[in-house]
Amino acid sequence: MPDRGGGPTGPRIRVGRPSRRVRTLLMTLGVLAALAMLFVMFAGFWTDWLWYRSVHYSSVFTTTLGTKIGLFGVFGLLMALAVGFNIWLAHRLRPPLSAMSAEQQSLDRYRMSIAPYKKWVLLAVTALVGLVAGASAAGQWRTWLQWVNGVSFGQKDPQFHKDISFYTFDLPWYRFLLSFGFAAAVLSLIAAALVHYLYGGLRLTSPGHRATAAATGHLSVLLGLFVALKAVAYWLDRYGLAVKSSGLRSTDGWTGLRYVDANAYLPAKTILFIIALICAVLFFATLWRRTWQLPVIGFGLMVLSAILIGGLYPAIVQKFQVSPNEQTKEAPYIAKNIKATREAYGIDHTKVDDKYPGKSDAAGKDKNKLREMANSTASLRLLDPNIVSPAFQQERQDRGYYQFPSTLDVDRYTVNGKEQDTVIGLRELNIKGIPERNWINDHFKYTHGYGAVTAKGTSVPKGGGPDFQSDGTLGAYQPRVYYGEKTTQYSIVGGPQKEIDKPGDEGKESFGYDGKGGVALSNPVNRAAYAVAFGEPKILYSGAIGKGSKILYNRTPKERVEAVAPWLTIDGDAYPAVVDHRIQWIVDAYTTTNGYPYASRTTLGDTTADSLTTGQRAVVAQQNQVNYIRNSVKATVDAYDGTVRLYQWDAEDPVLKTWMKAFPGTVKPKGEISADLKAHLRYPQDLFKVQRELLARYHVTDPAAFYTGSQRWQVPDDPTNKGNAVPPYYLSMRMPDQKDQTFSLTTTFTPKNRPNLGAFMAVDADAKSDGYGRIRILEPKGAVWGPEQAQSNFNSNSDVASLIRLLKGGDSEVEYGNLLTVPLDGGFLYVEPVYVRGARANYPLLRKVLVNYGEKIAFRDTLGEALDEVFGKQQGETGKQPPDTTRPPSANPTVKQAIKDAQDAYANGQKALEQKDLEAYGKAQKSLKEALDRLAKAEEEAERKADGKPAGKQDEGRRDEGKQDEAKRTEG
Repeated sequence: MPDRGGGPTGPRIRVGRPSRRVRTLLMTLGVLAALAMLFVMFAGFWTDWLWYRSVHYSSVFTTTLGTKIGLFGVFGLLMALAVGFNIWLAHRLRPPLSAMSAEQQSLDRYRMSIAPYKKWVLLAVTALVGLVAGASAAGQWRTWLQWVNGVSFGQKDPQFHKDISFYTFDLPWYRFLLSFGFAAAVLSLIAAALVHYLYGGLRLTSPGHRATAAATGHLSVLLGLFVALKAVAYWLDRYGLAVKSSGLRSTDGWTGLRYVDANAYLPAKTILFIIALICAVLFFATLWRRTWQLPVIGFGLMVLSAILIGGLYPAIVQKFQVSPNEQTKEAPYIAKNIKATREAYGIDHTKVDDKYPGKSDAAGKDKNKLREMANSTASLRLLDPNIVSPAFQQERQDRGYYQFPSTLDVDRYTVNGKEQDTVIGLRELNIKGIPERNWINDHFKYTHGYGAVTAKGTSVPKGGGPDFQSDGTLGAYQPRVYYGEKTTQYSIVGGPQKEIDKPGDEGKESFGYDGKGGVALSNPVNRAAYAVAFGEPKILYSGAIGKGSKILYNRTPKERVEAVAPWLTIDGDAYPAVVDHRIQWIVDAYTTTNGYPYASRTTLGDTTADSLTTGQRAVVAQQNQVNYIRNSVKATVDAYDGTVRLYQWDAEDPVLKTWMKAFPGTVKPKGEISADLKAHLRYPQDLFKVQRELLARYHVTDPAAFYTGSQRWQVPDDPTNKGNAVPPYYLSMRMPDQKDQTFSLTTTFTPKNRPNLGAFMAVDADAKSDGYGRIRILEPKGAVWGPEQAQSNFNSNSDVASLIRLLKGGDSEVEYGNLLTVPLDGGFLYVEPVYVRGARANYPLLRKVLVNYGEKIAFRDTLGEALDEVFGKQQGETGKQPPDTTRPPSANPTVKQAIKDAQDAYANGQKALEQKDLEAYGKAQKSLKEALDRLAKAEEEAERKADGKPAGKQDEGRRDEGKQDEAKRTEG
């Protein structure tokens, strides 16, 4: 045989072998690529499973995943079968011979091209619609679980007399089924019509009948199903009126039936329901009559009825019956809305005292007694947690890789047998402050913060900085903070690498994590999965990972609670507490719904925003709008090992009971809350802000007054931070009907579009108190300064303004602290700490305290001095002479001259700066210092005279000591 591989002397070429190698290589690469894609998908699933197992909430993962898969499979299959069956049926009902028309001849080439692949086309179309429908259904896992596990509310709506659970748990699921049915009917109708057209069952331009009898019957049944579903929609729309949001003149956020709904829309929906059923029967009748005449007439009647009965008739009722006498017509429905809204937001037991005088008749009262009442009514917190964070940072940071939150928290701790308000912050890890940034340092060496720092809230030392408490105040506890609000990066701990530990001991002492938190990386599959999930290949092969290594992630308290309880809405502010010798983050969590009948809706993100919230602190609600909220769960996150515990707080909440049925064993009973933990639980700020927003309108229970809006309130702007709502403040205080001080959360209202005080609101925030959650409102009868007016009066007072200008001298900045409002003897006491941040200082120091009661204003160095001045305390048990309240401090000639000299020096300095005359500026600063020294000396002399004490060396030594302390702080 001839040699086909080449000549006798040429090389032998084997045809086909290189192509097989190429094909094998391509197949191998394809398989590897597919395996890589599958592993990427597997990595996300596997790491999620490992994390949930590490926090012992694997049931949440399996229940959620199983529900999603089940819904995806069932509804995806149903949609695929519905569409696929109708495509198959339309093909089966095709005419045996297509008409010899130009239209059908042009379709022949499409029929011929599809013919070899008909099965594959059918599978592709059904698979596509099935995937889309399944994915949409999987997103309804919360709706399904609530429907299956729904618990009765034990209350019925006033219109249809159905249990509230029908609207919150049942109606959303029925609406989903209805929307799924509409989608299946429409897709099936479109697919069937296309197949009938392709195979000649429908004709658009051919002469004769436009549709075969088989196509007519098939499509009419599908149209009949669509119209039948529309009838069901009309019936459900009747109940939907109870949870429908609409506008009502003079009110906003209205939800529920109005007069026109009950007397026009409701009967219209019932009539349209009957018409739609009749129309559906007419479509089904075409199976026997084989004509479109009656169905088309019926469908036209339904459309015309929808326009006339469903649109025109309600408009006529609204215009000619309701609008001329809207207040009277809507009164019964407003009453239902008020009652439902107050119940849904837990404000139905709010106590409003509208006989509070607002102003005290202090002229004829014992000044000493009023002064003592000021002490006993409230523990006035001077340390503002929103301002003093830089002081914590400067004096207790210890290392650059630690940090404190910008807004600290207020809690209560028992010191020397007495409970006191305390400002607390954790020394958390600051990844940006690491001296040398690299992968090992970022994720292996610098892994945790260290310790809690506390300061007294009601007292400030003479230097003006926080009164830090000793480490022993909190007792012995585990100080390491591996989980915190600022800890967002992952860390790998417990392996060969040792961690930097303890402030100030860098390089001297290391630490190896031994907590139970984290996911083990000893398994190579785990390492590979996390290398893919985090996009960091070093995790797979790094020698820094070995036996005992664990990876910590999802480290903020909020994201940990959200992960283990995705059915909860989380409060915007987690706060730390030392509980049972460990640092625990306490997280308030809410159950919500937007299907409570007649209750007005509110947007959580807007309602909970104030002058202190940022994008990170504002509530991120799973439902944008809600009309029912309960603080049903108190959660804790251990700062050392990340353990998450959920405790049932509201044992009566039907929504929580429903979720506890869906996820059994995830929420612990309320009885398991320890006494130490309960001592630190408090009423949550975000719930309070939602309730105050609703109470601004719904404190009015009379429908006529509610309609006119004449008694509406509004949350005032923060007088120290314009353009944002004033935040609520935690404060130990006593309301007029209480005997003792209680840890409370307070806020103020002003009348709508007016600056004076409209009301004062407080809630018992102490979880140990029998009255926890009780809301009290004081509505003054007379005109009282509101917060903004009080601040304006502070600023416009001539003596205060003069001293403020002096405090701003030398490029210092004045920062106003929280303006506290306290009811006192029929009036209201305003207290505001004033901080000064020096030109060379990194943090503000408390320098003055503003106090206002009635028409009197005091601006003194300490709270006690300011209260003494405002109340004009008489000589009594203390033996002190009463201060001279007949003339302001500036009436003293020495003080007056010192103030004038200081003002002149400051003005000269500013002028020198504008002219760039540094020599003149230096002289002006020297003159300013001399004037301030004379002013301080004159004030001290006046204080000694008031106390009846001679000047002595001991006093001078104390002054020198205070100046040295201040100098040290400034240098720091």
